[in-house]
Amino acid sequence: MSTHVEPEPIRQAMRLWASGVTVVTAAYENERHGMTVSSFASISLEPPLLMMALQKTTRTSSLILRARAFGVTILSADQRELSDRFAGRGDESGDRMEGVGTDTLDTGAPFIRGGLAYFDCRLRQTLDSGTSLIFIGEVLTARQFEGQPLVYHNRQYVRIS
Repeated sequence: MSTHVEPEPIRQAMRLWASGVTVVTAAYENERHGMTVSSFASISLEPPLLMMALQKTTRTSSLILRARAFGVTILSADQRELSDRFAGRGDESGDRMEGVGTDTLDTGAPFIRGGLAYFDCRLRQTLDSGTSLIFIGEVLTARQFEGQPLVYHNRQYVRIS
């Protein structure tokens, strides 16, 4: 038995889920792009797999599919502006990556300097799920750094005390 639930009550209820904030990036040929993503999780340690979901129509989804790889940066508490920038809360006519300090590891995906962790992933599987694609990546390299995480809850950033 299936019942239809309107999207807005789900959206409002999901705002109450506190989550860390990541920027997912990819690079292919001379193009680099990224976006803020909170639908991110580790799903296996052996083999090391993680997943994230992106809307099918995003530039980042298209770039990941072409590159067959992606990077995930877990943002630190002082990177709110970058979270907003990569979420598209600003001028969308420019390059989101412009002026942002980045590093690369194995796949060539850019990572945001100052983040708490980097996960460099080879795309292992893509699952079609409604308006989104679920990307499962095999972690090739992981790096961690010191600091506090950027946390998002009920449409605002909060600090862990």
